[in-house]
Amino acid sequence: MIHFSAYESPLGKILLASDMNSLTGLWFQGQAHAPSLTSQPLSDTKSPVFRMTTCWLDLYFQGRDPGFLPPLCPHGTEFRELVWQLLLEIPYGETCSYQALAERAAARMNRPRMSAQAVGGAVGHNPISLIIPCHRVIGSDGHLTGYAGGLERKQWLLELESGHTIPPAGPFHTP
Repeated sequence: MIHFSAYESPLGKILLASDMNSLTGLWFQGQAHAPSLTSQPLSDTKSPVFRMTTCWLDLYFQGRDPGFLPPLCPHGTEFRELVWQLLLEIPYGETCSYQALAERAAARMNRPRMSAQAVGGAVGHNPISLIIPCHRVIGSDGHLTGYAGGLERKQWLLELESGHTIPPAGPFHTP
């Protein structure tokens, strides 16, 4: 059974999903590929997974690298799960291009090459947004491209991680 909780962030409400052992989902309200916040009954439970995730989010939104991960269990195809694992390898405050991510995926799969578009599709379907840092993937030319939570949020998150100052929030438009 999946349990849901909500978190109020500077970027709007976030829906958390857990099987009570691991975090299985994290979406901004209105994010592409996300369940609706209004259609999900929220759990009253303060499970260790939700407490750990809330602690992670509190530290993150203070402009700090939390330095740990709550237990994660994203569900997807083998390819998508590989891409999501590669996303976890992008350090806090750094970015990676879709093409570079495709090259890493190809190397892990012992293939000569991989389509950046295929990798982009897997990145876009990341069910644990933010903690699995899909916002750190940018275009090869350095421009911001694609983010299921909206480009305004992506820009805000990258500015937060740059360490300069915590940017003012919102209003954020959902896709």
